[in-house]
Amino acid sequence: MAPSSTSYEKLEKRFGRLLALREAAGVLHWDASTMMPEGAISAEARSEQLAALGTVCHEILENSETSDLLDEAEGLNDLGAWQAANLREMRHMWRHATAVTSDLVEALSKASMACETKWRSARPESDYETIKPLLAEVLKLVKESATAKSEALKCSSYDALMDEYTPGLRQEIVDPIFSSIEAFLPDFLKSVLEKQAAAPKPLLPKGPFPQDQQQRLGKQLMAKLGFDFSQGRLDISLHPFSGGTPDDLRITTRYDEEDFTSGLMGILHETGHALYEKNLPEKWRRQPVGEARGMDVHESQSLLIEMQACRSKEFLTYAAPLMKAAFKSDGPEWEVDNLYKIYTTVKPGLIRVDADEVTYPAHVILRYNIERALIGDDMTLDDLPEVWNEGLERLLGLTPPDHATGCMQDIHWFDGAWGYFPSYSLGAMTAAQFFDAATTADSNILPAIAEGDFAPLYAWLAKNIHGLGSLYQTPELIERATGQALNGEIFKQHLQTRYLN
Repeated sequence: MAPSSTSYEKLEKRFGRLLALREAAGVLHWDASTMMPEGAISAEARSEQLAALGTVCHEILENSETSDLLDEAEGLNDLGAWQAANLREMRHMWRHATAVTSDLVEALSKASMACETKWRSARPESDYETIKPLLAEVLKLVKESATAKSEALKCSSYDALMDEYTPGLRQEIVDPIFSSIEAFLPDFLKSVLEKQAAAPKPLLPKGPFPQDQQQRLGKQLMAKLGFDFSQGRLDISLHPFSGGTPDDLRITTRYDEEDFTSGLMGILHETGHALYEKNLPEKWRRQPVGEARGMDVHESQSLLIEMQACRSKEFLTYAAPLMKAAFKSDGPEWEVDNLYKIYTTVKPGLIRVDADEVTYPAHVILRYNIERALIGDDMTLDDLPEVWNEGLERLLGLTPPDHATGCMQDIHWFDGAWGYFPSYSLGAMTAAQFFDAATTADSNILPAIAEGDFAPLYAWLAKNIHGLGSLYQTPELIERATGQALNGEIFKQHLQTRYLN
């Protein structure tokens, strides 16, 4: 009997429900990070809610009928390109889900929520010993999941973790790229720091910069980028992030009243994430093919806005008057050339999210090496603070004074997100390549940004990235958009042009 065309239609309905439930979980997670009361009862209840949703989602995928429908639909020969790609992405999700049991999914969800909640109070206190047992439980369950998925995907445990965030990513791809960057950075960083030292220092605007004024400026620039506040909101969290759904965008940042640039760049970064979600193909909403194309591409969209577009002289030409008005200030420190010096100052620092784009890859490489070692049992959590400090000293010549600015600074491991970090630097390289291709294809993009007009840039992104969702796998998406495979030399050339030329 020939397979019925309804098998694919049934899968669309099934995955539509699944992704709607995941959206609900995302909003609950946002609430837990921003507005949920801090009491233990609230945290425990939220952990149960998220675990229940995760379990239901897993049960949809591991249901034998889902497997039968996938097998049947893959025998069809009348599917269009979008449907075929949707089926491919469904199978990818199914492989990850069916490799692990519902009990493991529930246990990992609960452990991650408990650990993340405790991290929010332990990090300010630099209390690694208190959080370590909770992190150990998360890591144990992550390893169990990684081992099971590695067998299903026929790859290493760490590759299986990366594949969940960036489909198809493997250490054999990452290692040579990161090795090349790691070899390039020391001499390049030395040259940049020498050039900066020989030049007059930028004039720093004097604070304090009240939080409400920073927020108003941030919202003004978000609107210029295309953020619609009738379909989204800006809040505060311990760690900046973007969440919600394409129709209900939730982004957060954190503010420093002595340095407005940190909070503002966090807002612009997360707005890049949010607008990618907003502009995904509406026709394929809540279908796997309509989802973002992996976290490396997602990071490319935030870094394209934050690092490529909004640290350009063109953007600062537009933004400088708004900054002066927002903080009711004037003087030479607010001139475009001086602001450009501030925004392109390179200074090795302890905190990844505050790092400049020259030193940022070092932070990612450190985390990549550590989490591979932890997953591979080449080190333990007892070793983590010392290995972290030694690695940062080797890469950037810095030693954290405490755990809060060291191994406890990021939410990812405490929240169960292992294998995520490589996407940050791969995203930076992809962002440089996309922006280079966009500005080459349309010479109006940079002049328009100088007028506060991002429409030409987003028109290119809509056509080449956003509107394609997951129609193409990542290597093909990059090659179609830029005319070549991911090329780390474009990122290096961008750094050379911005910081040494």
